[in-house]
Amino acid sequence: MRREIRDWIAREAPRDWRTASTHEAFVASQRSWFAKLVGAGYAVPHWPREWPGGGRSLAEQKIIYEELARADTPRLLLSFVSTYHAFATLAECASARQRSHYLPRILEGETWCQGFSEPGAGSDLAAIRSRAERRGDVYVVSGQKVWSTMAQYADMCLLLVRTSADGPKQAGLTYLLMDMRLPGVSVRPIHQIQGDEEFAEIFLDEVEIPVSQRVGEEGAGWAVAQATLASERGLTLMELSYRMRGAMVRLSEAVHAAGRTCDAGVLRKLGALATRVDAVCALADRFLQKRMDEDERVGDASIVKLAYSRCLRAWTNLGVELADLAGQMQAPITFGDLNSGNWMADFMNSYAWTIAGGSDEVQRNIIAEHMLGMPREPKNWVLEAGQ
Repeated sequence: MRREIRDWIAREAPRDWRTASTHEAFVASQRSWFAKLVGAGYAVPHWPREWPGGGRSLAEQKIIYEELARADTPRLLLSFVSTYHAFATLAECASARQRSHYLPRILEGETWCQGFSEPGAGSDLAAIRSRAERRGDVYVVSGQKVWSTMAQYADMCLLLVRTSADGPKQAGLTYLLMDMRLPGVSVRPIHQIQGDEEFAEIFLDEVEIPVSQRVGEEGAGWAVAQATLASERGLTLMELSYRMRGAMVRLSEAVHAAGRTCDAGVLRKLGALATRVDAVCALADRFLQKRMDEDERVGDASIVKLAYSRCLRAWTNLGVELADLAGQMQAPITFGDLNSGNWMADFMNSYAWTIAGGSDEVQRNIIAEHMLGMPREPKNWVLEAGQ
């Protein structure tokens, strides 16, 4: 299989994707590459067997990700939410009608975004305030979402809204599938510090979403959202971990470019990082195997997420150190990559991964409470004067 995919990549992989000078050119390249991967059966190896290229064993999935990373092919940022988050949500929680309607469209190129985070409620999903009021056969939704990846190009949105203010905050959330073309939906790209516009804000003004677009029961959105986030904290990170390992060559090249090949301190850091990257890949492998064996525990995905985000920070930090002051000069953006070798841009991007999908602090709480059995922090805890 490895020879087969390596030969296919040699024929079909885009050669100049890193030179895309506009987001529009990048998006066009993403759509074309995704279509090729779907046609070859390499786009969704983690999907069930009935889908093109699905039902792959863990060993086969590893080969696919390793070869795509080795050949420096584009990461599928545009379809990232569609093939992982949307798939996991639909497969685990949606109705048969919703699955049969949407899953084929994802493979045809329909793109999804995620409407979870809000201003003032980034990693705390229970603090969501976007309001949905049921009126007959529709929910009327108003509110604002932020940090939604590639929302300006999305056809559909995984939307978490509040339908009740009674009882625990988690109990008042409902999960909806929203068509981004509905009246009242507007999107504003966020111009980031390094010049990219990977994220966007979504504004919802009396948007009418059919009740038939609800996933699960009303008020069950918290549980459905955990299926979405488990995908980001686990399955997606298997691919990203292998891409980080494939990009270790850029750090080696940076060592040579900086004339530090005889610097024992730098070589020690490079060796330690290589071991750490391998460990993250092993954690991601183990998580996927547990999921396949139906032996996944609450917190397993958080371990992978935490390990990857911290390792990515260390990866980019070493790159900045090697590049020195010259590496902090403005350089062209490489759209869609976390390990581009544009060290300052990569370093700034790495901070997003300590927040996205639940901050590092949230992951540590999940691990502490659900895996280590440590007590939950008391609610409304206040430090008294003099303590």
